[in-house]
Amino acid sequence: MKATLAWMRRLHAAVAPVVVLPLLLTVCSGMAYRLLKDWGGLGRDQVHWLMVLHEGEWLGPAAEPVYVLLNGLGLLWMLVTGTTLAIRRLWRLRPRESGAP
Repeated sequence: MKATLAWMRRLHAAVAPVVVLPLLLTVCSGMAYRLLKDWGGLGRDQVHWLMVLHEGEWLGPAAEPVYVLLNGLGLLWMLVTGTTLAIRRLWRLRPRESGAP
């Protein structure tokens, strides 16, 4: 189990720098689109460029689905491995009962 967690930690750390910029772009453009449209009073046409960024349309029709797939898989990987590593760390740091009366 320790070897698996060490492998997962190394792979999590290796994947993080690769997925951070695409995920940051997706989150920021999606939030900006929704907030500018709803609270900023801008129309769809005025903020469409944010959807182009958000969905990866700027990469062209051939690469857009690949961007979406890799972005989604990267997010799922980071969530699953990060949650697993955090739970294992919390479990390890949890005070143990000594069993003595």
